[in-house]
Amino acid sequence: MTELLITYLDGLTAYAPTWGLLLVFVFMTVESSFIPFPSEVVMIPAGFLAARHSMTTGQPGLDAVLAIVSGTAGSLAGAYINYFLFRALGRPFLDRYGGYFFLPPPKLRRAEELFLQYGAGATFVCRLLPAIRQLISIPAGIAGMPLGSFTLWTGLGAGIWVAILTYIGFEIGASTAALSSAELVHQGKHVVREHSMLIIPVALVGFGAYVLLTRWIMKERTQPSA
Repeated sequence: MTELLITYLDGLTAYAPTWGLLLVFVFMTVESSFIPFPSEVVMIPAGFLAARHSMTTGQPGLDAVLAIVSGTAGSLAGAYINYFLFRALGRPFLDRYGGYFFLPPPKLRRAEELFLQYGAGATFVCRLLPAIRQLISIPAGIAGMPLGSFTLWTGLGAGIWVAILTYIGFEIGASTAALSSAELVHQGKHVVREHSMLIIPVALVGFGAYVLLTRWIMKERTQPSA
């Protein structure tokens, strides 16, 4: 899937000054739903083009910020598709037809286990993890997770991930000579792999903050009023 998408990148970059932010939104919406392809193929090139003055405004910093906003909005839109679709259809539909939606049962089971164990915190942490990043919104929808909480934690996790990828692309664009789309994506994915151990602590800190906040809220609710 990655290699297939890369073949179209060079052609799409010609539209970046006019349609770049919309393309980022659309592709991240698809990526965040149940059609699996890596977000690195979208956000790393977006950061690269922003650094090269080749996005909408021609101002690198502003375009990078706008790309992050568009990518996060797209990720949230794709997550909403999964959330509302499977909230309406329920678990029986998923068990029967999930294979037709590119939903591998082992990954789905893992996503469901994480959600059932950690609840809202899982929707944040899993947005920073490969393989189940797109799938965690499905058990959230089936379980009827409150929409406000789902939006908060999904948006926060997706925003951090999108910002990381955009920054990597931006740094490559600001410091490297011209690259082909394939070279750019593979170099960016290599940087992600090299620094993956830095992403995990971010996820753990965020999850720890979620646990502490939840416990504080529950404590406040259970304390008798004076």
